[in-house]
Amino acid sequence: MTANQLKPTLGTLHLWGIAVGLVISGEYFGWSYGWGTAGTLGFLVTALLVATMYTCFIFSFTELTTAIPHAGGPFAYSRRAFGEKGGLIAGIATLIEFVFAPPAIAMAIGAYLNVQYPDLDPKHAAVGAYFVFMGLNIVGVSIAAAFELVVTVLAVAELLVFMGVVAPGFSFSNFVLNGWAGSNEFGGQAISGIFAAIPFAIWFFLAIEGAAMAAEEAKDPKRTIPRAYIAGILTLVFLAIGVMIMAGGVGDWRQLSNINDPLPQAMKAVVGNDSTWMHMLVWIGLFGLVASFHGIILGYSRQFFALARAGYLPRGLAKLSRFQTPHRAILAGGVVGIAAIYSDGLVSLQGMSLTAAMITMSVFGAIVMYIISMLSLFKLRRTEPHLERSFRAPGYPVVPAIALVLAVVCLLAMVWFNTLISLVFLGFMVAGFVWFQFTAHHRASAPVDALLNRA
Repeated sequence: MTANQLKPTLGTLHLWGIAVGLVISGEYFGWSYGWGTAGTLGFLVTALLVATMYTCFIFSFTELTTAIPHAGGPFAYSRRAFGEKGGLIAGIATLIEFVFAPPAIAMAIGAYLNVQYPDLDPKHAAVGAYFVFMGLNIVGVSIAAAFELVVTVLAVAELLVFMGVVAPGFSFSNFVLNGWAGSNEFGGQAISGIFAAIPFAIWFFLAIEGAAMAAEEAKDPKRTIPRAYIAGILTLVFLAIGVMIMAGGVGDWRQLSNINDPLPQAMKAVVGNDSTWMHMLVWIGLFGLVASFHGIILGYSRQFFALARAGYLPRGLAKLSRFQTPHRAILAGGVVGIAAIYSDGLVSLQGMSLTAAMITMSVFGAIVMYIISMLSLFKLRRTEPHLERSFRAPGYPVVPAIALVLAVVCLLAMVWFNTLISLVFLGFMVAGFVWFQFTAHHRASAPVDALLNRA
C-alpha cells in the first residue's frame, strides 16, 4: 500500500450504514420546506417523481461504482469517460453537494438540541458537532464506519417508532386539507409548486451516492457495494414516504412546513410536550442527523482527497494522517461549513432561510453530478465494452435513461425557480475551471492512477 492509498476495511453492513446514514437526516428535516412550496399532495407527487429518479439512478450508478471502485466516485467515472474536463465538472459538482449539505444538517442538530435546552445557542451546538465528528473521522475509517452503522440503525428504528406513535392521531383528511399549493384544484399554480419543491424532495435521498467514495476502503467492492446500494435505496424510499404521510396527517401540516424539527413538533401534537416518547424522539432523532452529518464528512473528505491526489486541488489535501485518513481534507470542508453556519442571518438568497438555501445549493451539485454520471455510463458502455462489470444496470438503456431524463427535468426546474442560487452555483463551477486552467502542472506530476484512465 502506497502513502496515498486508502486501506480496504469495510463490509456490506458498513457500506449500507454509510449509504443510508448519509441520507437519513433528510427524513428528519429539510423535506417539510417542500410542503410550504407545493402542499402535501403536490409534494407527494414531487417525492414520488424524485424517488423514481433515485431508484433508477442507483441501479445504474452501481455499475460504475463496482467497475471503477475509486475514492473519487463520480469524478473518477467522468474523467475516465470524458477526460480531465469531464472529471472537473463531476468533481466540483460533487464537492459542492457534499460541502454545503453538512452545515444545513449541523444547524438542524442545533435546532433539535435547542428543543431540549432552550438556552443553548443552535450555532454553537452546530459548530461543536463539526469538531466532534471531524475528530472521529480523523481517528480512523473503521471506527467511523462502525459508529455510522450503529447510529444509522438507531435512526431507522426511531423513524419506525415515530410512525407507530403518531399513527393513532393520523387523519387522512388532515393530510389532504389544502393539499395543493395555492388552490383546491389541480391547476397551474399547483403544478408550479410541484416543480418548485424538487430540491426538498431530493433532500430525502441526497448523498446516497456518497458510499461510492468509500469504494477504495470496501472489502470485495464488486459484491458488497451492489448489496449495500440496493438495500439502501429500498430502505430510504419506504421511510421517506412513510414519515412524510404520517407527519402530514396529525394536525395542521402548515405548522410544520418551514421549521428544522418537524418530527418532534408532529409528535408533540399527538402525545404532548411532556411525553416520554417526545423526549425519546428528540434524543434518538439526533442519531439520524448525526448519521448523515458524520457520513457526509467522510464523503466530502474523500472527494477533496481524490481531487487533490489527481492534481485538481492543492496536493497537501491528499496527505494522510498516521491513522491513514485524509485529515487535511476533513478539516478543509469543516472550515467552509463553520463559516456558512456563522453566516446565518447575515446572508439571504431569494428570501430563503440559510438552511433552505444550503439545501438548494447542495442539490444543484448533486443533480449536475447525476447527469454527468449517467452520461458517463452510456459513454463507457460504448467506448469500453470489455470493462469488467460485475454488476450491470438492469433494464439498460431504459433505466439509466429514465434517471438521466428526470435529472435534466429537475435541473431545469431548479434553475427556473432558483435563479440566484443557480448563478452562485455557476460561479463556483467557473472558479473551479479557472483554477483548473492554471494548474496543469499539478496534474502532470500526479501519481499514475489506472482507474482514471482507459486501459
